[in-house]
Amino acid sequence: MKRTAFDIHTEKYDIWYDENPAVYASELEAIRELMPSKIFHNSIEIGVGTGRFASELGVTYGLDPSEGMLKIADSRKVECIKGVAEKLPVKNSSMELALMVTSLCFMDAEKALNETYRVLAPEGFLIVAFVERNRPLGEEYRKRKAESSFYKKIGFHTTDEVLSMLKEHGFEDMLIKQTLFKPLKMIRDTEKPEEGFGKGSFVVIRARSIKHE
Repeated sequence: MKRTAFDIHTEKYDIWYDENPAVYASELEAIRELMPSKIFHNSIEIGVGTGRFASELGVTYGLDPSEGMLKIADSRKVECIKGVAEKLPVKNSSMELALMVTSLCFMDAEKALNETYRVLAPEGFLIVAFVERNRPLGEEYRKRKAESSFYKKIGFHTTDEVLSMLKEHGFEDMLIKQTLFKPLKMIRDTEKPEEGFGKGSFVVIRARSIKHE
């Protein structure tokens, strides 16, 4: 299998979080505020990367196609699964919660959401966190795509687009939080998330997999 930027630049990807601790903490806080209070026995982060979020949020399994990423995620006590979001090696209705953090833009979003719906139990939760395409950070990343190791071939989404896709794939009961209200270099302390979207560059949506008989 051809090595991707995530295999070649694994350490570069992971160290970004150490170099931007307040940004990482702000993203974690926004996701944490939408995490259900109950304890899940079967949960999965799709596109787990190096396990920075799954390990902090108590997510059981982490799926990723990159062996280099999974090696670090495993060191953070995440139970790793090698695979892709478009064809999840997971049983139907077996997961109570699925998490995607800045990974939807790297996938075929329609196929990934269809697969996520399949593996979630009825009334299961999906939490999708992403960089909003039309906010300053998304615009900056798009301008720098050509020179980036990671963003060359991806498509950023607007919040409206993600909401629309979620509804089309059977998800309901949306709750939304946002953060990263300033340029990354100006974020020195953990930001307090706000409800809704339109101000922050980082958006988190929680939805439920409503499965009708």
